[in-house]
Amino acid sequence: MAKKVVTFGEIMLRLTPPDYKRIVQTDTFDIIYGGGEANVAVSLANFGLEAAFVSKLPDNPVGQAALNALRRYGVNTDYIVRGGNRLGIYYCENGASQRPSNVIYDRAHSAIAEASPDDFDWDKIFEDCEWFHTTGITPALSENMSRITIEAVKAAKKHGVKVSCDLNYRAKLWSKERAGEVMSEIMQYVDVCIANEEDAEMVFGIKSGSDVEKGEINVDGFKNVASQLIDRFGLELVGSHLRISHSASDNGWLVVLYDGKEFVRSKQYDIHIVDRVGGGDSFAAGLIYSLLKGKELQDAAEFGAAASCLKQTIPGDFNHVSVKEVESLAAGDASGRDKR
Repeated sequence: MAKKVVTFGEIMLRLTPPDYKRIVQTDTFDIIYGGGEANVAVSLANFGLEAAFVSKLPDNPVGQAALNALRRYGVNTDYIVRGGNRLGIYYCENGASQRPSNVIYDRAHSAIAEASPDDFDWDKIFEDCEWFHTTGITPALSENMSRITIEAVKAAKKHGVKVSCDLNYRAKLWSKERAGEVMSEIMQYVDVCIANEEDAEMVFGIKSGSDVEKGEINVDGFKNVASQLIDRFGLELVGSHLRISHSASDNGWLVVLYDGKEFVRSKQYDIHIVDRVGGGDSFAAGLIYSLLKGKELQDAAEFGAAASCLKQTIPGDFNHVSVKEVESLAAGDASGRDKR
């Protein structure tokens, strides 16, 4: 029996105006379900791994719809607790050209934010588990969730499970000071850290030298960031996706990885954005898949970059691609020609 990958966090109801409309002008919303750790679980299930998602959802039709969205793509939902009053919501207004995307959260008092430590039996969850993934969003949801996430990573290490964490700093959820305090404790139990050019600075005060507002990315500066993270927390590997924003519609995209000895960068993709949400999560899933499959570091960077490039051509939070499609792009087939 294949060992499973477990992800832990919040799945939300996403409401997006169709046809690039603004929220103030639309009369309808497209309904999508997604969230950082749920997006990773769906990607891994699409790659053929046994992926389980852990969360808490309200025991009502909206919570059931979110659960069904995960089941549809083969994610194990056995460890999702039912209870609480509401599912978190976010409104996502897709940007275009010089108009940036805009996200408005309505997630206060969601079922997962008000979860208690007794809701999750981590010893049972981590049976036959090989990898655990979470993000900095999860502990930011509430003080209880900070405590629960710390308990989760501790339990994972007790069971010999590899742990990855995407820092994913969200200023709308908590302060830099509180993030640094909680994430410093969580990182003591992390093996693989994903941190983009902003997160390491916001959470730990480590600067990369990039100016994301100007679209200037200092690739070599990331090696210094990764080195400091490795030294501070004893990490095995640090990875980042780097976005070069020419406009809301067109971005450059590449991946860098550093394990304390070898520093690699993927090829750069120039993407015409369909939906950028979930781009980082699809990179995380591609990296996890690559490491579980024993890929070399350069190959892992190429697979992760290709997976996340493809995601940004797909509407919604989830990355609906196969291993074969990712490997084809990573190998150089970027023509976009019809497959007949």
